[in-house]
Amino acid sequence: MTDFSLYERITKEGTLLEPKGVPDPSFSLPSTVNWMRCLAILVQHDALNFRTANAFYSRVIRKMSNIQEQNTIFQQLLFAIHQLSALQALKSVPNKADVARVGIVAWYYGIYAAASAMVTAQVGSFHEDHTSTATVWSRQFAILNLVMHPFDLKITSLIQKQADSELKVLRTSINTYLLTDSPPANKIDAYSGCVSYLSGNVNWWSSKICEDLKGSRDFKELGVKDFRTKKAQALRDTKLASRNVTFLHQAIRYRGKANYREALYLGYGSNVKSLAEIYIDDLYTVLAGFVAMAGAFCSKRLGKTLWNEFIADLEAKRAFSISLLDVWQ
Repeated sequence: MTDFSLYERITKEGTLLEPKGVPDPSFSLPSTVNWMRCLAILVQHDALNFRTANAFYSRVIRKMSNIQEQNTIFQQLLFAIHQLSALQALKSVPNKADVARVGIVAWYYGIYAAASAMVTAQVGSFHEDHTSTATVWSRQFAILNLVMHPFDLKITSLIQKQADSELKVLRTSINTYLLTDSPPANKIDAYSGCVSYLSGNVNWWSSKICEDLKGSRDFKELGVKDFRTKKAQALRDTKLASRNVTFLHQAIRYRGKANYREALYLGYGSNVKSLAEIYIDDLYTVLAGFVAMAGAFCSKRLGKTLWNEFIADLEAKRAFSISLLDVWQ
């Protein structure tokens, strides 16, 4: 009998991209599933839908925009709701492990398109680069507290001292739930899990920014290899001070793990099927909440007449299954 083990080979012997070994999927899988469960619990608890989002954005006023801007908003909202319809269809698949990875991709691109629509509605621009979109969305919405819970959790600076201070404020004495535990049981666990995931993303983005900075001309001109000198630390802190981590940054990393880096944790192992049992439902719930929020904001910026014309036309001629009236009414 062969001793071949794909798990052992990949985690211990590595790949070309990760020659020292790939992270143990026993940690990645629960965190992946449980973060989405946390978000879904909070979306449902807060009753995040088009009506509550309309109330949240009650002070947002109509913006005079040109045809191309309006069409970009409509285009991105169409992308978003089509991805939501895909997740609705995936909910009926018997084995959720079959569609867990494509479910994450559909979820992410729904989030990305909805956020892009919000950016265009707010400032009249569109950014094809995902990180640039996250930067503008963060600056125009998250930092200005124009995002509904649970998508509002954020860290405004990646300088370690400030980030730690902000995370301390978000945490409470009852925030004891860990994403590697069993699924969250209630809204307290769910909130704790979201803060925990945010903390992990702060560390990941900070490390990425520092590694990228080492390849810059400014860093190379210092003639150093790390950030031990005061000049190197000043350069690093200037970069970190201007960066933040919001929901869109977390979504980018979440999609990247599923789509590019970690093959084992969604497609290998006897426990994947059971852990993913309600996973697609949670992806749908969370995306539905975000798309409802985005639609409500865009409707305010477009004005009632134009928004209703868009809804009527798309509802009459949509090729996908989900009704717009289930999301944007």
